[in-house]
Amino acid sequence: MNSEVVIDVREKEVSIALLEDKKLVEYQNEPRQASFSVGNIYVAKVKKLMPGLNACFVDLGYERDAFLHYLDLGSQFNSYNKYLKQVCSDRKKLYPFSKAQRLPDIKKDDTIQQVLSVGQEVLVQIVKEPISTKGPRLTGELSFAGRFIVLIPFGDKVSVSSKIKSGEERARLKQLIYSIKPKNCGVIVRTVAEGKRVAELDNEMKVLTKRWEKAISKVQKNAKRPQLVFEETGRAIAMLRDLFNPSFEHIHVNNEEVYNEIKHYLTLIAPEKADIVKLYTGKTPIFDNFNITKQIKSSFGKTINYKHGAYLIIEHTEALHVVDVNSGNRSRAKNGQEANALDVNLGAADELARQLRLRDMGGIIVVDFIDMHLAEDRQMLYERMCKNMQKDRARHNILPLSKFGLMQITRQRVRPAMDVNVEEDCPTCNGTGKIRSSILFTDQLERKIDRLINKIGITKFYLHVHPYVAAYINKGFLSLKRKWQIKYGFGIHVIPSQKLAFLQYEFYDIEGNFIDMKEEIETK
Repeated sequence: MNSEVVIDVREKEVSIALLEDKKLVEYQNEPRQASFSVGNIYVAKVKKLMPGLNACFVDLGYERDAFLHYLDLGSQFNSYNKYLKQVCSDRKKLYPFSKAQRLPDIKKDDTIQQVLSVGQEVLVQIVKEPISTKGPRLTGELSFAGRFIVLIPFGDKVSVSSKIKSGEERARLKQLIYSIKPKNCGVIVRTVAEGKRVAELDNEMKVLTKRWEKAISKVQKNAKRPQLVFEETGRAIAMLRDLFNPSFEHIHVNNEEVYNEIKHYLTLIAPEKADIVKLYTGKTPIFDNFNITKQIKSSFGKTINYKHGAYLIIEHTEALHVVDVNSGNRSRAKNGQEANALDVNLGAADELARQLRLRDMGGIIVVDFIDMHLAEDRQMLYERMCKNMQKDRARHNILPLSKFGLMQITRQRVRPAMDVNVEEDCPTCNGTGKIRSSILFTDQLERKIDRLINKIGITKFYLHVHPYVAAYINKGFLSLKRKWQIKYGFGIHVIPSQKLAFLQYEFYDIEGNFIDMKEEIETK
């Protein structure tokens, strides 16, 4: 299986697509200035205690307060609390972490008011982003994730991933980590560390230790609260850190700054793979070039077609996700209804496993498969679903089909499910149902071009339009585009863009910055 990553960096947002054999399997999109990412560490203040929930609300500067349960404080909360006070007591000289004292673990049966008080400062890390009406979910047990290891300040254990089966390799890694880990720190060894040399692990250990020291120095120097003291790496780097494997053939990026960041990161973790990072400089939008836009349009929404007329209906609710499997207009198989139902259900299992990764659906998922009477067919479907979900990095649990033909799946949820609206609002009538004659659309574009060149003074630009409109503009030897170039200059470039609706258009300058050319009548 060949994997490649395509990263589309735009002015206000970054989109990341993971392709396996040219098929879209993971997609993430977020604003470039996104805050409250999983992994961010804050010094914040306790705002309100909730004895009934044995929890508290913490002010992170977000519109909704973050939630911290007593059991999420971490066993070493007292050690963190004492060290935080020692650091804040002297704004000139940093209290060294190597001299920090590890205190006894907090008791599991204590209550929140015995440990915390309103207004108290706490070091916390985000483990779940704000979802729906809920604020971020926090933990008091901090961790710094690298590619091979995870560093846990005030931890005392070295744990090795259970996916490393060899007892000899597990013992080697444990002994190696104990010899290089800093004082007062615990370490989790990740699966990809299997077979790695001491130099690689020691190098990453130093990088993670520096991140912790840098975070603490921020706490010491700045008294402002709440305060962000450690920010998780950008989405592109974070995704690569978790996903990267030797099967990656290409990583395509359309932004030079992000390209350099990724190239630098790969030289650290896999120098032999640094050359797979490619800077995309084509004029066609990068997602259009790799056929991703079309896959996004067909893979999101309420109804998903997958093969031979069968389709899934996916509904999102506050409590769970519901999936209904339908055979559609599929003709009956030669072997009868049972064989037909099995074939449709197996296809649904393949597509559903992809949809869970693609939309990052979490929580409870209930799937209503087509009823099957044979126990061996139901077992085959369950095994197929389990096999398909092996590629999923999120923790999950799958139950066999119930008597009603329902399959229940739980999947780790750390951020809101990705839900892309594939329906397009009419760009010319804005929902009124009345538009100016479409034959006059090119006349409207020419007026914009005239204004852009002769009044605003921008002579070189890109005009993005729907592919059908672009084909019309470029049609023939003496095309409309050629006439515009003869009249206004050869700085006019027409680019087909699949993300735009039929009579929608966008202007960009030569550096790729958006130019707003909407008239008042178009924005009403």
